[in-house]
Amino acid sequence: MNFTQMHERLRQELNRRLTRDALSVSLLNRQTGLAQGHLSNFLHGKREISSRAADRILLAQRLGIEDLLPSRQPIDAQSSEVPVVSHATALAAPTIQRSATNAFLPLPPDALQSLGDHVSSSRRKWQRFVAIRPQPSDALVMEPLILPDAYVVLDRHHNTLDAKRTGLYAVRRGERIVLRYVAFQEDRLILRPHNLHHKIELVEVDPDKSPNDWIVGRAVFVLNRMSS
Repeated sequence: MNFTQMHERLRQELNRRLTRDALSVSLLNRQTGLAQGHLSNFLHGKREISSRAADRILLAQRLGIEDLLPSRQPIDAQSSEVPVVSHATALAAPTIQRSATNAFLPLPPDALQSLGDHVSSSRRKWQRFVAIRPQPSDALVMEPLILPDAYVVLDRHHNTLDAKRTGLYAVRRGERIVLRYVAFQEDRLILRPHNLHHKIELVEVDPDKSPNDWIVGRAVFVLNRMSS
């Protein structure tokens, strides 16, 4: 990747953050000391910036050069590898950056091809498949289906509940994800454990909210690492 290409990738990433309201030109001005007009011209493709200015932006936005490199193709039905990410990344990142990927989980060829989606409009442009590690305490609730050393593959294009059946879903609980059988009845999410020694949880859904706001995605594969 040459200097011009790096600038274009940086411009794209900053504009993506502006679109998501995670950044503003005034905030970038305060972070870097670069003039707002100069930044605005760069963001609109009207001019380039110096390497020193680019370094200031990278530092302010906690970006590394590796984040601007052409990444692997977005994980889709043609791929047999899924990025393993943190709960925070699975919850909030539409596109998985290299710096946010802990590892790649290999799956059997064509394992994802037959999966239909059930996606809300806000999620259509999100990278579809990610894998997470459950919290050890959460795995206990779902034993023996999910063990403490498991990897769970999530389909983030399946974040709309199926009214006809209870499914295994990843659910937002604050800054982390829990895995439960989920149904929606009478303005409540019903979170059922697999291990019957644990209690059913009820989550009240405000009238102005959708139950989909709590759904990170459907769990489509559970790969347990059996201890030797």
